[in-house]
Amino acid sequence: MIDGRLADAAADGEESFPRIKTGNPQADEILGGGFPCNSINILMGQPGTGKTIFAQQLLFHNATGGRPLLFVTTLSEPMHKVVSYVQRFDFFNPGRIGDDIQYEDLGAALSERGPIALSDWLSHAIKTRSPKVVVIDSFRAIHDLAISADETRRFISNIAGLLSAYDVTTFLLGEYTQDDIRTFPEFAVADAIVELARQPRSSRDERFLRVLKLRGSAYREGQHAFRITASGLELYPRLVAPREPEKYVSSVDRISTGVHGLDDILGGGLLAGSTTLVVGMAGSGKTTLALQFALEGVRRGEQTLYVNFQENPAQLRRAIGNLGEDPDALQRKGLRLLYASPVELQIDSIVVEIFDAIKSGTIRRLVIDAVGDLGAAASDSQRLHDYLYSLIQHFAARGVTTVLTLESGEGFTGSTLAHDERFSYMSDNLIYLAWSPLKVGHRTIRVVKMRGSAHERDIRGFEIGAEGVRVL
Repeated sequence: MIDGRLADAAADGEESFPRIKTGNPQADEILGGGFPCNSINILMGQPGTGKTIFAQQLLFHNATGGRPLLFVTTLSEPMHKVVSYVQRFDFFNPGRIGDDIQYEDLGAALSERGPIALSDWLSHAIKTRSPKVVVIDSFRAIHDLAISADETRRFISNIAGLLSAYDVTTFLLGEYTQDDIRTFPEFAVADAIVELARQPRSSRDERFLRVLKLRGSAYREGQHAFRITASGLELYPRLVAPREPEKYVSSVDRISTGVHGLDDILGGGLLAGSTTLVVGMAGSGKTTLALQFALEGVRRGEQTLYVNFQENPAQLRRAIGNLGEDPDALQRKGLRLLYASPVELQIDSIVVEIFDAIKSGTIRRLVIDAVGDLGAAASDSQRLHDYLYSLIQHFAARGVTTVLTLESGEGFTGSTLAHDERFSYMSDNLIYLAWSPLKVGHRTIRVVKMRGSAHERDIRGFEIGAEGVRVL
């Protein structure tokens, strides 16, 4: 998912700077290959955002024998809790504790002697044990022990000098805020600053990782969603558009929709690699039309991905059966069904999953039913726009012909899409389904837009029967 320029820069960075891998391939991708070795790095965020889990996942990944890795607690979580909780994760390996990964608690010493206790311990540990990695959790607690700002600044300067003089990669964890970045001296000496944040929503929390600074190295900017799972942090790097959209080659091949009469008013079918938005009120036939498009692809031997937020798997299988098809047989022939509940929908995870599916190069048709659910799940409308735009550009670059459905709150008026314009202008083709204002119970269809192709502009009637949508 990394674009060409960033991939080149990341590759160059890996040659120039040896890296400490995080144990999470997606995090390494965001960081341009990982954290630079012999660096000072800050992991910041409020309590419960995943800082300690992220740091320990990194430790266990790098515990390969040889030089030890040290994890020291200050005045934050007690050591026995840290060790107890890490055992619940898949990456935990008890055989690494003791020689490879060493835990120490400096809480009592810090309470008695102040910050100097950490300085003395760190100096002795580096000289006698030569650690490969040191994690200090929480480093921000030092500010609560210092007598004055000047004392803190001198302490940080001494620590930075000590760490820079030896081949050790250091991670300073803390419950820092954005205001702390401007005032605390450790941010000035840090080579990398990574923020982990949690944003509450009505039904769940959303977590994001953001790289604020990575000295001398390329990295992926922006917010990258993640979840905390049994495996540690599960990251979804922010999707970006392809590097060189100007090199796209438009196809003149036509793709049959599988809908009787629709190919005729489309000038022979949809252009290969195009994106079509099907808009209509509830019950207007959007899902049926989209299903017919997907099933026609399978009949023609094309790998097809159907992404669904509306009907659960049982309902979707019933809808396929109502069209006279066997869902199991279709899946064996190349139909892939991807369902996500709109209640728990996280835009980052589903977009990454869709992208991973088309990255294989085998998917030729794709349906997303319905993009309105993505809009409802997105806490940031601009973030949704960027994701959809990037996705559509990747579809075009890979020759994937796509149908998106969108429920509209208004009947067909022949006017623009109003609040739905953000979806329509990103699509090559726009089809309206509506209830006829002249005949009760009758449906109408109109091709409003079709880039690069002649098409019929008149309003047509259509009906839904045992074989699906049929244009009259």
